[in-house]
Amino acid sequence: MKKYLNLFDLSQKVNYKTEVLSGLTVALALVPEAVAFAFIAGLSPLTGLYAAFMMGLVTSVFGGRPGMISGATGAVAVVIVVLAKSHGVEYIFATVILAGLIQMAAGFLKLGKLIRLVPHPVIFGFVNGLAIIIFMSQLEQFKDLNGNWLSGSPLFILLGLVLLTMLIIFGLPKITKAIPASLAAILIVFGIVAFFGINTKTVGDIASIKGGFPPFHIPSVPFNLETLVLIFPYAAIVAGVGLIESLLTLNIVDEITETRGRGNKEAVAQGAANILSGLFSGMGGCAMIGQSLINVSNGARARLSGIVAAVMLLVFVMFGSGLIEKVPMAALTGLMIMVAIGTFEWASLKTFKRMPKSDIFVMVMVTLVTVFLHNLALAVIIGVIIAALVFAWDNAKRIRARKSVDENGVKHYEIYGPLFFGSVTAFNEKFDVLSDPNEVIIDFAESRIVDMSAIEAVNKITERYHKLGKKIHLKHLSADCKKLLKNAEEIIEVNVIEDPTYKVLIDNI
Repeated sequence: MKKYLNLFDLSQKVNYKTEVLSGLTVALALVPEAVAFAFIAGLSPLTGLYAAFMMGLVTSVFGGRPGMISGATGAVAVVIVVLAKSHGVEYIFATVILAGLIQMAAGFLKLGKLIRLVPHPVIFGFVNGLAIIIFMSQLEQFKDLNGNWLSGSPLFILLGLVLLTMLIIFGLPKITKAIPASLAAILIVFGIVAFFGINTKTVGDIASIKGGFPPFHIPSVPFNLETLVLIFPYAAIVAGVGLIESLLTLNIVDEITETRGRGNKEAVAQGAANILSGLFSGMGGCAMIGQSLINVSNGARARLSGIVAAVMLLVFVMFGSGLIEKVPMAALTGLMIMVAIGTFEWASLKTFKRMPKSDIFVMVMVTLVTVFLHNLALAVIIGVIIAALVFAWDNAKRIRARKSVDENGVKHYEIYGPLFFGSVTAFNEKFDVLSDPNEVIIDFAESRIVDMSAIEAVNKITERYHKLGKKIHLKHLSADCKKLLKNAEEIIEVNVIEDPTYKVLIDNI
């Protein structure tokens, strides 16, 4: 058998050994995460595990980003917890299915391209906030089952095992890459705890993961308008949160692997996965940046690793629960802390003196919202809004006008910079309507009329000149804008000989 074979993607080479071992590592890391997120949502552990299996399998096979891992996530759990407490798990299943339909619609409508509107400072803030959340979530492992902080021998044992795990993950790749360092660390710590009979917290102390194959189940809810009105807001938020987190994770994995995923295909796959998750007793989910980074850092680049992770997770639930429940939480805690360290964009700290203050503000704000509200989608939306407002403010100050009078006594205004709602006031201040001669030319060769506010501003300035009986010409105005100026076509003359036509670029991804 050849070392490298193709699987599902003919353009993607697959190293079977790396993919299988990495998938096994990810499966081990998925167990406590899925259980924890199910608890956050007020659901049973198996609901989270079934969601992790279904989300991981479907997106690995059909998704737009090979190597990316999906499963039950905290972002989705936070959204549905209120509905779960008020109406029960059946309404959660229905909500997840509806969210999947919304996500598939977004993919088919090619709305995945909207992720390009997310500026780099927002991505930095999102990633840094997520790294802090991953780290802080591990602190729960340093508490006992009653919620009290560990002390004495249990604390020192846990700290020692966590540090040993981190040391192995950090140092092993410098010696050999024959086996993923994260998997080796888990196995070594597991072996030490088992051999010496060390008493420390295990996966089984959190919850039992024993179960069968995910049962097919149509949600037991009334299929009427009242139910739709109830679940639609939750479904819309779940769909939005899932797409934002998935597409941002896709971009991050793109940067690491120096390849390009397909956002719209991923949106369709996420939707299909959520639909099947709801039909097979899962709580739904989206892409998981922590597990995705574990997978990519292990060298996995193809779909096989995600498929192995999902299948092995189900194997653990159905046949290996007794063994997996004995895995020390210290090993998984150390692994996730190393993921947090690797996730944090340390380079962003070096750019504080080089980046514009507005970008630094956006990055810090997104980080803080992510950390304190635990709402990744809200953090990104706030960041995009702030970045857009800052961009509008900066561009509003860039509108300029070069003025001159030719030998015929005609005054020329050469406009520079974008004309839009933010720069309309400055644009109007450039003109001296009362003192200008009887003929005026406004040249837009170096400007861009962006929106209806700009069109209205041009209309009003022509009206002001017209009321004084003065003639005005608009040069190099685009044909698109000329059509919008039809209300003033009787009093203005538009030169469109060299005018550009502004069109929206079509994206085929």
